[in-house]
Amino acid sequence: MLHVEADPPAELSGGLRDLVQAFPHRMRTAGPGEPAVRFTPDPDLVRGYATTAEGAGWHIRYDRPCDAYRALGTLAGGNPHQAGTQFESLGVMLDVSRNAVLRPATIFELLCRYALMGVNQLWLYLEDTYSVPDEPMIGYARGRYTADELRAIDDAADRLGIEVIPCVQTLGHLEQLLQWPQYFALRDTDRVIVAGADDTYALIGRMLDAATSPLRSNRIHIGLDEAHGVGTGGYRSRFGDRPPFEILSEHLAKVSAMCAQRGLSPMIWSDMYFRLGSATGDYYDPATEIPAWVTDAMPPGVGLVYWDYEHTDPAFYRNWIGKHRTSLGGPPVFAAGVWTHHRMWAQLPRSLATISAGMAAARDCGLTEAVVTMWGNDGTECDLYSALPGVQTFADAGYVRAVPSLAAGSSDDIAANLLGSAGISLDDWIAASAVDVLPPVTALPSDPAAARWTGNAGKWLLWHDPVLSFLTATLPDELPDHYRALADRLSAAATRSADDAPLAFPAALAETLADKADLHLRTGPAYRRGDHGEIRDIADTLLPRLTDRIRRLHAVHRDTWHARNKPFGWDVVDRRYGGLLARLEHLDRLLREWLADPNRPIEELADPPEVVFPEGAHTRCLTHARVASPSFIH
Repeated sequence: MLHVEADPPAELSGGLRDLVQAFPHRMRTAGPGEPAVRFTPDPDLVRGYATTAEGAGWHIRYDRPCDAYRALGTLAGGNPHQAGTQFESLGVMLDVSRNAVLRPATIFELLCRYALMGVNQLWLYLEDTYSVPDEPMIGYARGRYTADELRAIDDAADRLGIEVIPCVQTLGHLEQLLQWPQYFALRDTDRVIVAGADDTYALIGRMLDAATSPLRSNRIHIGLDEAHGVGTGGYRSRFGDRPPFEILSEHLAKVSAMCAQRGLSPMIWSDMYFRLGSATGDYYDPATEIPAWVTDAMPPGVGLVYWDYEHTDPAFYRNWIGKHRTSLGGPPVFAAGVWTHHRMWAQLPRSLATISAGMAAARDCGLTEAVVTMWGNDGTECDLYSALPGVQTFADAGYVRAVPSLAAGSSDDIAANLLGSAGISLDDWIAASAVDVLPPVTALPSDPAAARWTGNAGKWLLWHDPVLSFLTATLPDELPDHYRALADRLSAAATRSADDAPLAFPAALAETLADKADLHLRTGPAYRRGDHGEIRDIADTLLPRLTDRIRRLHAVHRDTWHARNKPFGWDVVDRRYGGLLARLEHLDRLLREWLADPNRPIEELADPPEVVFPEGAHTRCLTHARVASPSFIH
């Protein structure tokens, strides 16, 4: 238990009060005469801090509030030291647009943890989930934030020394908006707004005002990523054929001028420039050639954000940072990523490997701004709390000890700091990644294969159709045992402390997946060999147990979702559970009808599944739509 001084420097008083309230089991305000943690500003510690023992208390000297809060976090984890950073900003980006819109109270809880890691920026990724005056269909029935909610988030962040930056879209990724008839006239494609049109820029102006007016920061991210097909639809009909580079450059010039008129400093994702300069449309194409006129035409003051969540070799990142400097005229903000997308729990071994490599390159290249992203592709079924070890790794990679030790930057070092910032167990939270990382690969950062693993079996195997079972030809026989052992470990870990309680969700998932894998492995083969005893056991024992476990998983998932997020968007996940339960009920009916009359065939089980992916579907990252049915419905 840490005792924090009762009268700290004014710039820390609000934040320390919030932290004491957020973590009453780990820190409290010191009483009169009680040894305490005291704080002293020290500008000689440029972007850094020093923590020293002072009798029975502690003394933290610091440069910025974020440095003071990080020092407190390391002290809470029993890892006091002196450190500094070359980074002026270390940010976290939360995706609040893919079904799950985090409650402001949840964001506040996360901010307290991020502050103790040393984070000083929060990026909120808002495609349409913010209120725009006179535009009721923007964020309609999707849980959009009100201006007052954004203002409250900003106030809480400011107390913790954290700047809030809105991330909006001004070209692509606007399908949620463009689906409504009111905006059909603004379509280029179903995802891309038409550039060049006056009514487009009038709308963008209202969006810029709405996203920035509740916040203190004058910075804004205006997107421009993945605007695939720009110029091929409504644009072509209105303005004729033009090269995509020209459209993009002209559009950026107009939107950046609108930002300048409002005193805003814009950033963009850099991938569209690299994709348009590639013959294959690949962001990471080494043969990409960006015309010199594109670089020359880039408006001054537009920041570039280089996102890369893929590579484990620092040399690749160094090369690509160099390409940003030579091809696009300046150093980028580096964006790492925690692998929360397309899954139920963060894939932490890969996250830690890519973050560590990218941040090492960012340091080597002298970058001064970095952010770590958490995306929610395909429904945000993932609990974003599962990303906390990745954020800690990112923040630790941003700070360098003044006196390096053997432990600095090691998993032991990260584990201690994570215990201090979030109160959680690094090893067990990484172990939960084994819902996706399957044997013979182990969910350990030290296993090179785990760093390369991109499959999301923990998600797709749950949703995979239990009757048609069309992707299971290469499903490993050992999966049920793997998931049972994982469920046992996580169930025990989830009861260790309130901070580790989120492990109850991957524990319930693993328990369910053990029976779901068993069902896929046993049902079809038993039917095709006419094994009545096996089918009877599946119908009488396995199916009822699996159904019960899915219902319990559904309840845990529902409770977690509603505690963390606004209720909007849960309808998508609810339908996935409902569809799965309906298909299990149908399978039960088919099996019992066959047991009553073996001459009545089960056509869906008659043929063994084909090998769709030679390397094994369990190694692939697949969406719900791809695994719920073999049919492509458009």
